Amino acid sequence: MPAVVIVGAQWGDEGKGKATDLLGSRVDYVVKFNGGNNAGHTVVIGDEKYALHLLPSGILTPGCIPVIGNGVVVDIGVLFEEIDGLEARGVDTSQLKVSASAHVIPEYNKVLDKVTERFLGSRKIGTTGRGIGPTYADKMNRQGIRVQDIFDEKILTQKVEGALELKNQILTKVYNRRAVTVEEVVEDLRSYADRLAPYVADTTLLLDSAIVDGKIVLLEAGQATMLDVDHGTYPFVTSSSATSGGAATGSGIAPTRIERVIGIVKAYTTRVGEGPFPTELFDESGEFLREQGAEFGTTTGRPRRCGWYDAVIARYAARINGVTDFVLTKLDVLTGLETIPVCVAYDVDGVRHEEMPVNQTDFHHAVPVYEELPGWSEDISGARSFEDLPPTAQAYVRRVEELSGARMSVIGVGPGRDQAIVCHDLI
Repeated sequence: MPAVVIVGAQWGDEGKGKATDLLGSRVDYVVKFNGGNNAGHTVVIGDEKYALHLLPSGILTPGCIPVIGNGVVVDIGVLFEEIDGLEARGVDTSQLKVSASAHVIPEYNKVLDKVTERFLGSRKIGTTGRGIGPTYADKMNRQGIRVQDIFDEKILTQKVEGALELKNQILTKVYNRRAVTVEEVVEDLRSYADRLAPYVADTTLLLDSAIVDGKIVLLEAGQATMLDVDHGTYPFVTSSSATSGGAATGSGIAPTRIERVIGIVKAYTTRVGEGPFPTELFDESGEFLREQGAEFGTTTGRPRRCGWYDAVIARYAARINGVTDFVLTKLDVLTGLETIPVCVAYDVDGVRHEEMPVNQTDFHHAVPVYEELPGWSEDISGARSFEDLPPTAQAYVRRVEELSGARMSVIGVGPGRDQAIVCHDLI
């Protein structure tokens, strides 16, 4: 099995980091193929808790080579802050590889991201303000700066000059901010050149050669299906391709190399930022999920919006990504609830929708149709087999599996690396 993709099957924060880490000791490469430091993974190993933002989760597994692919946008300052933080805790980061074709986030794009979001007011997208969107826009506008450009001062200067011709007009005339000089941008980016150089590689060649040699490559998505720029709840999405299709583009691995797609779903649903969320809760149930699940952003600290499990979205994600296996995380968070609603369909102006509505307006007006399932009160954090779960917890998993379009191969019952029930091997 040469290449495996892990994707979020909801709006992110499903626990992809834990799933990647669970497989880490059995794979040779872990590749982040999209996004930037606008999302985070939390991985718990023993008593140690690691919050990763830009680095692939495989960085924590000895012998596994972590790769930042060409589809990622890189804030180099944040990259080295994260590397330094891990090194200070005894984690070896020397095996990290960074694609020479990945785009970098210049300081002016972070400024533009923040002022544009404030300017939009009630129409804001809910970005993290880290320059991700403007950098992807530059990439598509062919005004981007890539990692390889940092090592050629002449090319770098030309590219920064071209980008700032328009951006300074926007900063000064629209937002009343000071103009950014070419020299300060070039100096900032060039200051990282010597330290960055040992990490930079032709990662597409590296990964293809690894697959030819029989190595296992794990492709790790940032964000999630419902935040994908093509297939998510547009325009309240991220700026990259967070689905399995994006894994091929963002890593340089051919689609025919991918043999398994693992979708990660929480036993309930969360999202951050703006946009529609049919099962969102505004009562004590929502607060219960937020507190019990510690639903606060790894990167931003923002409280996440919480709601019940949405099987319509799970089915959609299974179809879009070609999910072969689901990992159901945070089942333990539901412990103590007398009944647990699951969204099985939507009602849109009196019409029942078993699948995602085709247009945005209908999705905005979708009212969840719930099926009530009995809950459980037993502590399940120590369960290591499906039979260890209370009968009602088993029934919940079986029903969610039946509704979601792919088998539930792993069930998470706590934040620890070992707190998982493996029903079907993922590799």
